[in-house]
Amino acid sequence: MAMDVTLRQLRAYVAVLEASSFSEAAKAMHLSQAALSGLIKELESRVGVRLLDRTTRKVSASAVGETFAPMARRVLSNLDEALENLTNLKELRRGLVRVAAPETLSCTLLPELIAEYNSSHPGVDVRFDDVPIQEVLAGLQNGSTEIGFGPAGVVPDQSVEVHMICADPLWVALRCDDPLTKGKSVSWKDLRDRPLLNYMPNIAINVLSNVPPRHHPRELMPVHRVNTALSLLRVRQGAVICPSMAEPLVRGFGLTFLPLLQPAVKWKIAMFVRHSASLSPAVESFRDFTLDFSPNWAAVGIERRRADGRQKTV
Repeated sequence: MAMDVTLRQLRAYVAVLEASSFSEAAKAMHLSQAALSGLIKELESRVGVRLLDRTTRKVSASAVGETFAPMARRVLSNLDEALENLTNLKELRRGLVRVAAPETLSCTLLPELIAEYNSSHPGVDVRFDDVPIQEVLAGLQNGSTEIGFGPAGVVPDQSVEVHMICADPLWVALRCDDPLTKGKSVSWKDLRDRPLLNYMPNIAINVLSNVPPRHHPRELMPVHRVNTALSLLRVRQGAVICPSMAEPLVRGFGLTFLPLLQPAVKWKIAMFVRHSASLSPAVESFRDFTLDFSPNWAAVGIERRRADGRQKTV
């Protein structure tokens, strides 16, 4: 049968053992000696056995108390450790955030975002999975992922919150020997006769729905990864559409990257957060940090487009 023993009684008992004195233990606990004695009497009454031997000169554990003392200390130590861990979690000195995103964002937005977050929250462990968008959404639904990223046009179910975080203009990657690289931009009409090496899921809904059908690419060559598309483009004619944030990635393949206009289409990027009655402090802080985050590529892109605009007006 469970005994109604309180933590204050256990703390009083351990304090008396450590001080070998009721008066010193009372001082340590900021209690009167009578109050401390009352806690010890309550404890002994609850357990039904004497735990302390008292003399006029000292207080020590009884035979049963010697056995009980390490267990009492362990209970208090475990509680103190649990409370410390709770404080660390609350104050973000410790925590875990599980994040997932498809490859394009994994190569562009996520490294900078996670690095910036960890610079201000070094105790939080951000575990990142680079997976296709279908696996991002599956992880949110089964609980293995807490925050995901992807195109806003991907519609999850009601178990996931959707937060729009940015809209990045679509550009086009071309081989350096492609005649279209002689201009400052490329139109959708220009691309119509070039094979489009496409890694984007739901491109018809998320992208081509914003382009007149007469300007749609006549040939789509589907692949699963943006790196695969860019690698193929190095050895064959065609085009790869990417958000402008992917410029360092495209340049790394030795390709030319130009604005895609007429019409200008933006790739809307969303953050997906798993619905929960209570998100952990670490997950909440990462979510809030992301909503306020301004990546370096956004500022560079704005300045680059301003410079292009100034060149065109000259």
